[in-house]
Amino acid sequence: MGRPAKFGADQILDAAAALAAEGGHEAVTITAIAARLGAPSGSIYHRYASRDLLLAHLWIRAVRRFQEGFLPAVRGPDLAEAVRASAAHVVRWSAEHPDEARLLLAHNVAELRERWPVELGEELDRLNTDAMAAMRELASRLPGDALERVTFALVDLPVAAVRRHVLAGRPIPDSAVRLAETAALAVVLESDL
Repeated sequence: MGRPAKFGADQILDAAAALAAEGGHEAVTITAIAARLGAPSGSIYHRYASRDLLLAHLWIRAVRRFQEGFLPAVRGPDLAEAVRASAAHVVRWSAEHPDEARLLLAHNVAELRERWPVELGEELDRLNTDAMAAMRELASRLPGDALERVTFALVDLPVAAVRRHVLAGRPIPDSAVRLAETAALAVVLESDL
């Protein structure tokens, strides 16, 4: 029976996130993570076979943390408020977590599934299940087949509002929340699209 792990997955991912915040994702190396934790590199490699796989797990954790606020917003009982709150959440969360937002913009589920089908397959398959179900439920409150409209309003528009700021490392302007809310609401409630 082996020794219990001294450093848990969250501690390792927290160290990786701190390194990324300080020096960009290029600064995230197994050696740097081990040094930050005071752990042997082998203990990091035991949990994550490569730096890229570790970054993939960091990406998955960022998605889950983002969804903690997004899901309740989408599931709000008032349609207009759910749309506004969901769009605003994307912008506010990105402003409050710029390093995680940058990481989310750098990768996507399809890319990670292609690179690590065995290691991440099931986890990636389930990752967006709740978010898609919540958006389908919101779309069911609208006439016709509104899922594409809801996805565009709650994902594509607010991501566009933050993308250039996040990727450039600049603060997201306060006006981005209002613009994302207004645009999302206009798209969702527009019946002639």
